[in-house]
Amino acid sequence: MALIEGCSLVLASMEGETSEVDLATLVETYSQLLFRIAHSVLRSRAEAEDVVQDVFLRVIKHRHSLVTVRDMRVWLIRIAWNLAIDRRRRIRPEQLDHSFAESLVASNVPADKALDEAQRMRTVLCELERLPKGERHVLLLAAIEEMGMAEIAEVLGRSESAVRALLFRARTRLRKRLEEAGKR
Repeated sequence: MALIEGCSLVLASMEGETSEVDLATLVETYSQLLFRIAHSVLRSRAEAEDVVQDVFLRVIKHRHSLVTVRDMRVWLIRIAWNLAIDRRRRIRPEQLDHSFAESLVASNVPADKALDEAQRMRTVLCELERLPKGERHVLLLAAIEEMGMAEIAEVLGRSESAVRALLFRARTRLRKRLEEAGKR
């Protein structure tokens, strides 16, 4: 990302006014959030990093229309989300990075407990995959701590009440499925 240091995008509005967007500041401010969003969908570090790079390539490509963007944060999140979903469609669930579950386990846990915990994480991820698409998407976005209901609604193009309902159903369904899986 050092290549964009000091890089500003000059934006021209319809009224002829110009303003600047510092690309380095955008990258610094939003890269980690965009990575977490992409990583939650793709479960692959490399794929998530590619998505983040693609987001900022889109920013450069659309630099002339950036003045029309009402909320830069939501706009960037929506791009990252859509790019991650598009990449995800090309990956079958069984092709997901199997080390993802292991990466979620604390490193200071004894090996036998780490194996058990990794298995539980794989179960959660498997059950998450079985959720209806709308519920899964809302649950993933809600798990990213920086996103509120209004932002999730805007990213997904739904109302806040629909997002709340989907989130409630997703959590309820996931909890029930995990309880059933624990009994087996």
